[in-house]
Amino acid sequence: MTRTITEKRAAFRALHQDGCFLLPNPWDVGSARMLQHLGFQALATTSSGYAWTQGRPDYGVTRDDVLEHLRALVPATDLPVNADYESGFAHEISDLTANVRMAVEAGVAGLSVEDIRADGQPGHYDTATAMERIRAARAAIDQVDAHALLVARTEILLSDPSCVTEAIDKMVALAEAGADCLYAPGLVDKADVVALVRAVAPKPVNLLVMRPGPSLAEIADWGVRRVSVGGGLARAAWGGFLRAAETLRGGSFDGLAAGASGKQLNEIFGAFSGA
Repeated sequence: MTRTITEKRAAFRALHQDGCFLLPNPWDVGSARMLQHLGFQALATTSSGYAWTQGRPDYGVTRDDVLEHLRALVPATDLPVNADYESGFAHEISDLTANVRMAVEAGVAGLSVEDIRADGQPGHYDTATAMERIRAARAAIDQVDAHALLVARTEILLSDPSCVTEAIDKMVALAEAGADCLYAPGLVDKADVVALVRAVAPKPVNLLVMRPGPSLAEIADWGVRRVSVGGGLARAAWGGFLRAAETLRGGSFDGLAAGASGKQLNEIFGAFSGA
């Protein structure tokens, strides 16, 4: 089956209506197609995972790099793709608007805009400025296709985990500004997650999970609508590579034993031939 962009966006919005779904994060076409093969319902890009494939650190890629990545990944899978669009790669509202339009035109089913400053200054945009930026992003999306989802992110908990109340208040404001889904990386405690879910209801919340902890079923009971893993899968892949490479450097080939079967990989990716 080959789904159109319109069908992908409709399917993605439907996933946010009830229940709780996993939103794994591929970093290239191969990992995206593998996740489709494994039966996931939707995908989200990872800025860190993609940057590492380019031999760069997180936040080391440009807008044009990310757009090229999206234009390759989106048509490579039938699954809806949510773009990690950092801070929109722009400080000025006019530039943010143009950049968001380009992402939507690339075919994404949704995109996230975070509150880290994009003018080279440290820190985060204050709530009023962040609201202005979310309103602008929403308007830009609507100019192309209002069915594409807008996710508002606040990164303040990654800088100061104690700012839970500030993060929740900011999420409420960004929901009012037009965000369809709210996302506060660094929010981990059940009580805090439930507080965010209730504060922005009925709009859905994305929870970032980066290490073993509560099960998906438990997280669903908290009222979370979707769960992503950021660069977690990319780090897991790099971890396996590093272990095998370090063993090889030591003169042993034992690390190659854990590799996936070439036959299996060829069969899986061969099914996408002509896609």
